[in-house]
Amino acid sequence: MAYAVVLGEALIDLLETEHEGRPVYRQVIGGAPLNVATGIARLAGPGHAEFGGALGDDVLAGRIEAFLSDAGVGTRAVARVAAPTALAVATFDGAEPDFRFYGEPPSYALYDDVPRDLVDRAAVLYCGSISLLRAPFVDAARAAWAAGGPLRLFDPNVRPRLLPDEAAWERQRALVTEFAARADLVKLSSVDAEGLYGEGPAEVARRLHALGTPVVVVTAGARGALVSTGDEQSFVPAPVVEAVDATGAGDSVMAALAYRLMIEGRPAGHAGWRNYAEFALSVAALVCERVGGAVAMPTLDDLSRRWAE
Repeated sequence: MAYAVVLGEALIDLLETEHEGRPVYRQVIGGAPLNVATGIARLAGPGHAEFGGALGDDVLAGRIEAFLSDAGVGTRAVARVAAPTALAVATFDGAEPDFRFYGEPPSYALYDDVPRDLVDRAAVLYCGSISLLRAPFVDAARAAWAAGGPLRLFDPNVRPRLLPDEAAWERQRALVTEFAARADLVKLSSVDAEGLYGEGPAEVARRLHALGTPVVVVTAGARGALVSTGDEQSFVPAPVVEAVDATGAGDSVMAALAYRLMIEGRPAGHAGWRNYAEFALSVAALVCERVGGAVAMPTLDDLSRRWAE
């Protein structure tokens, strides 16, 4: 059975909402890589995604592990560590979340060993997000990234709140350079592109191609996404929906791309990549109509019902 290995953080999102006129926080299991793993499993079915990361030693970590199992995500690469579960507190400007992170050291950073045999047999390997900012996780991810075999998918998922000065931004750019240079696909947002390089999607795509990345997808929220395959670029519009929560939308794009690559392989030519992106944006649009990250990830049946036309 083809499967994907997804490396990164799992944590608890506390999402600001309102109850009886007062602000309250809704607890949601999250972390961008966990969202990706869940999205793959929802599309492909149980057994097609393995999550690799560290979980803490508290009740919240137990809930995360149970959630992964219930979602059909494998936990053979999960480690438990002596730390409380990291938290991400999100406030909103419209449907877009603004995250602040709590926990020192964060539980997700303490992951130090990716099972090599699991990676070697995988069809797809995903890495990215805030876990790469910390050791020992980044060293474990480097070792997995250097392994041959799987298609490598990278998403920097930049969080400016964790980059307090220019030195931190330079370290983030160095990580992007390192991982993008060996990636088969890089997916990032237009906000990531602007923050990293002060450039638009087309220019950043060309920059990443120069590093060695053959395919770049730059998402632009409700507008859609740029698909760049080196010599050819095109913009794919997103389906028009009334978004209620964009948490996990970008992660669902990566999950959908990983799913198509795992099941169908690398497409031939720009048109094939554009088709993959159109599918991924249909997944993200449905996620935006739902509340809450990982729990919003759809199945193929959900997509068929929503986009029957």
